[in-house]
Amino acid sequence: MMKDIPLTLYVVDDDEALRRSLLLLLFSQGLAVQAFDSGESFFDAIDMRQPGCVILDLRMGGMSGLSVFERLSAGHSPLVTLFLSAHGDISTALEAVRRGAYDWVEKPDTQQLLEKLPAAIGLARSRAQALGQWAQLTPREREVARLVGVGEQNKKIARVLVPPCSSRSVETHRANIFSKLNCQNDNELGRWLSAHPWLD
Repeated sequence: MMKDIPLTLYVVDDDEALRRSLLLLLFSQGLAVQAFDSGESFFDAIDMRQPGCVILDLRMGGMSGLSVFERLSAGHSPLVTLFLSAHGDISTALEAVRRGAYDWVEKPDTQQLLEKLPAAIGLARSRAQALGQWAQLTPREREVARLVGVGEQNKKIARVLVPPCSSRSVETHRANIFSKLNCQNDNELGRWLSAHPWLD
């Protein structure tokens, strides 16, 4: 089912020759790709709340790749980031991975990029699926889900909701949430929410 979710790959690099070669390479793999010559033009054009993959040059004029990544992280974007790094920036790329980027590739190793892309795209598809599941929940169910996920009991949840409701209503919401998110219990729901911190 996940393979049917359409995803876009973004290439953000201020080197026109490299950008064009990556576009040709990725188009040849049958992938939907958009390219941008700066972080600024990237943010002007895309919806960072939508899942996908961004191949991001670490060092660019204007907004650096690291600044782009930090903005995506601050905005809780589900975009999966794969950095392109020159040899001298490997330590910075590794630090970005520690901070949540998916991985990095040393330029101009296109073979390594093609080897790492399938797993990155798989992660993006998983995030897209999670977004689809979350979208099935009503606004009230999302409120309840977040409270259940941190271990709150039905009686307390019923009191703190606005407007408040009965414990029986909370139990109904809980059952619907488990069904829609394919979770079996409160702990599993908590882990699911922790794994997807970019959900609204």
